[in-house]
Amino acid sequence: MTIPSRVRIFEVGARDGLQNEKQMVPSDIKVELIERLVDAGVTAIETGSFVSPKWVPQMADTADVMAKLSRRKGVTYAVLTPNMKGYEGAIASGADEIEIFSAAAEMFNKRNINCSIAESLERFVPVTEAAKAAGIPYRASISCALGSPFDEEVTLETIADVAKKLYDMGAYEVSIGDTIGVGTPIRTKQVIEAVANVIPLDVIGVHFHDTYGQALANYLAALEMGISKLDSSVAGLGGCPYAPGATGNVATEDVVYMLEGMGIDSGLDLKKLVKIAWFISDYLGRPPVSSVARALKDKVG
Repeated sequence: MTIPSRVRIFEVGARDGLQNEKQMVPSDIKVELIERLVDAGVTAIETGSFVSPKWVPQMADTADVMAKLSRRKGVTYAVLTPNMKGYEGAIASGADEIEIFSAAAEMFNKRNINCSIAESLERFVPVTEAAKAAGIPYRASISCALGSPFDEEVTLETIADVAKKLYDMGAYEVSIGDTIGVGTPIRTKQVIEAVANVIPLDVIGVHFHDTYGQALANYLAALEMGISKLDSSVAGLGGCPYAPGATGNVATEDVVYMLEGMGIDSGLDLKKLVKIAWFISDYLGRPPVSSVARALKDKVG
């Protein structure tokens, strides 16, 4: 495989990043975060999710956030939709695309969305059919593709099977998620290879958490496999309410620093990303976990 010369970064900080925060983040702060990220060159961004506020209260204001955004031409504003009610909310808010999701681990899926992997895929059939009819594109993600928080085996066969089913449902992208950050480079390549045997390589994306400090190494492994679709979260925000011990996503600014050092174009402004990382981290009352944000704080003004 040839390492890509350009990648598309899908920024997840405003949804996946903030959803696990205990303190409520006001809509205006979320809007400012999103608009600053777009100004830094982000062209694909997860703005929120239409899920039950009982389960994820931080996302209860997604409709308000979407209404307040000044939409930039050429930017995709995406939302997570777990069911038809969520899909209807997404359409009403004017989302450019929706995201659907399942897992490669049965126990995690049952804890996360209270159903089996097979049942979760069935639930998305009416959502994807409605999206197709409306001409709304959708991407899909597979949680726990490199390990589960509940000590259950995650097999390459299961990962590939879920990926194929999501692709066959019409997803334009299938993102492989390391929800608890346990993956290592060799396992990352094994998973990508298994998935690439059943769906096109250029459809595959990756979404890695940095719990064990392996995320950048795993992104490098993915790049070496020819993957050019990367998820990341400014300031390393994130965690999963249904994955005990999982820390944040890999920081967007850390990924961009690595990419720049490899001569790979992301289209993102590193200095602006560092400023954004400190903006949201200052609001949350803690420094960013990102090494690059800390190292460059005094150099970006």
